Amino acid sequence: MYRFFTSIANAPRVTACSVGPHVRRACIDIGSNTTRLLVADCNGGGLREVHQERVFTRISRGLLTGGGISEAKVTEVATVVAGQLRVAQALGAADVLALATAAIRRASNREELSAAVRAACGLEVTVLTEQEEARLAFIGAARALNKAPAGALAVVDVGGGSSELIVGRVPNVVDWSRSVAVGSGDLADAFLHSDPPTPPELGRARQHIDQAFRGIEIPGTSLAVAVGGSATSLRRLAGALLDDAVFSRTLELLCNAAGDEVARRFGLDRERVRLLPGGLLILQAAAEWLGADLQIGYGGLREGALLEAAG
Repeated sequence: MYRFFTSIANAPRVTACSVGPHVRRACIDIGSNTTRLLVADCNGGGLREVHQERVFTRISRGLLTGGGISEAKVTEVATVVAGQLRVAQALGAADVLALATAAIRRASNREELSAAVRAACGLEVTVLTEQEEARLAFIGAARALNKAPAGALAVVDVGGGSSELIVGRVPNVVDWSRSVAVGSGDLADAFLHSDPPTPPELGRARQHIDQAFRGIEIPGTSLAVAVGGSATSLRRLAGALLDDAVFSRTLELLCNAAGDEVARRFGLDRERVRLLPGGLLILQAAAEWLGADLQIGYGGLREGALLEAAG
């Protein structure tokens, strides 16, 4: 059984300006941790969220020894995408994009997943390159800002199988980006097995993150924004700004209570809580490398894709 999490806000989130003629569009994002749907009314100036939902499909957990996605996981994801397409169509979406990121990009049988989705519902899946993923995440985050920074903007997008570091200029110019081969799902599966995680587990995870970030030289920025599932969930625990004190306090909270208790207390899914310590450690490392606190943003890859499609 799949668990769907939906949100139709009473006051839908608005990205930039959303006046004038609009088209209802949808984006299905097949990620390493989740498969997510966003339906929004879009025009060239912005978008207004109508509906979003997610399913924890955990593709990275279904990777086989040879680097392929298991047949069962391929079938599961295709079924979920078909269901989300039906939701988008029922809501009147005139155009539906299906995008895939790191876990599918690195899978040896990614064409099998694309074919399964096509057979299940007729959608064509676009497997994004690292550069495309970075660009769309940057656009989504930059266009959601209330005020553009005076200088460069850094966007940190932590996913399940990789993390994107992007530096550019608002609203849509990417000057520098790196895809770092470390994600919250991979960290949880490889290192963070206890509930809650133990200090030795956290230490091994930190070592792995340090190795992944080693040698990266990030350009200077005026503002740093964090997006993605980990950042969005951390807003409930920590607020809108992630600084040294908040990172320490939030990690202590996650490591001194069972996952079920944290999930209940903050209204989070249990699977997301399991992934949060790894996501927090990656965000903390990114903040240290940037030499800046992280502001938790609102937009991201799906918003960027819809804004770019709207022209």
